[in-house]
Amino acid sequence: MSALKFNSNAEPTLGVELELALVDTQTGALSSAAPAILANIPEAIAGSVKPELMQCYIEINSGVCRTVDEVRGDLGAKLEIVESVADAENVALYWSATHPFSRWQDQTPTQQTRYLRLLETLQDMGRQLVTFGLHVHVGVDSGDKAVAICDRILRRLPLLLALSANSPWWNGRKTGLLSHRSKIMEGLPTAGLPPLMRNWSEYVWLVSHLEETSFIHSIRDIWWTVRPHHNFGTVEVRVCDMPGSLDHALAIAALVQCLVTDLSDEIDAGTYQHDCHPMLVRQNLWRAERFGLDAELIDPFTHEARPARETLGELIARLAPKADALGCLPHLQAAREMAAGPTWAEMQLDSARNAETSTDHILGMAAGSRISPPAESRAVGD
Repeated sequence: MSALKFNSNAEPTLGVELELALVDTQTGALSSAAPAILANIPEAIAGSVKPELMQCYIEINSGVCRTVDEVRGDLGAKLEIVESVADAENVALYWSATHPFSRWQDQTPTQQTRYLRLLETLQDMGRQLVTFGLHVHVGVDSGDKAVAICDRILRRLPLLLALSANSPWWNGRKTGLLSHRSKIMEGLPTAGLPPLMRNWSEYVWLVSHLEETSFIHSIRDIWWTVRPHHNFGTVEVRVCDMPGSLDHALAIAALVQCLVTDLSDEIDAGTYQHDCHPMLVRQNLWRAERFGLDAELIDPFTHEARPARETLGELIARLAPKADALGCLPHLQAAREMAAGPTWAEMQLDSARNAETSTDHILGMAAGSRISPPAESRAVGD
């Protein structure tokens, strides 16, 4: 393969990708409706609505935006169109990271060469990928910086997962975890935490080696929880479950944009990178998967357990000036409010207990694209 060129961004641009399940409006079960929906998407947004590995979910992408409000307008308009198309197929968009009762064994693969080749390689590990995540891209100015940020952001990934946890189900069972999607993703050979890479050159070598040895077919087969993206010139954070609403997806996007920008500024200022052992990150990810925002996370410096909510609150307060400069302070405030409340996984479990039928619960989770009016700016640090 030719050497990868990192397409630099002079500003911390923002892009958001939503993986949304498709459910039958009568039964609440997953529906292999993606081909029918994609066939009727208007040409104006066709490039932003994409198939996924299985026909029971799709991906909706924002364009390259400068602010979270721009993402909000972009995705809100696209979701309205997709929902209209889905309505005609008696299908709803389901805002969760796993489905309560539909089985992965019953889903239909997308009939595209890349996906069929992946399934031939991955077998049941690939067929189980009936999970739905939120991916956030933030622009940075060099490949070396993208690699450095991927390393420095690792200790924050458990906080992002705890905040977004929304997958308590698997194959008709309550798993006991608040983010079971994470465990499914960890089973893939090129998922989980990225390896330690010292610079862009080492990343290019690694990708080239994986391709040359046929471990992957292309760079798209790398699904780390955070990765550089050379085409977009971004750091892509992929650790999050799909939350239960667009508003909360935007709140998480604001937190990620602030965090990546803060780390970028630290690198420019020559701030020393304190080591955080990967085992601590893995331990904290497990705690976030199991307990969500009620997790006690190990501080990488003191090695003491601290409440995830408390750590998140401190981080969000520290990032408030960055959010103000980026124009996303109200959205960061929404992230702080999320951190003080129950996770979406817990709200799902409560909803399922109180719903008369599984369908009622599922269709209740299919209202996530409804967005509230723009929030007034509020001080996060108050």
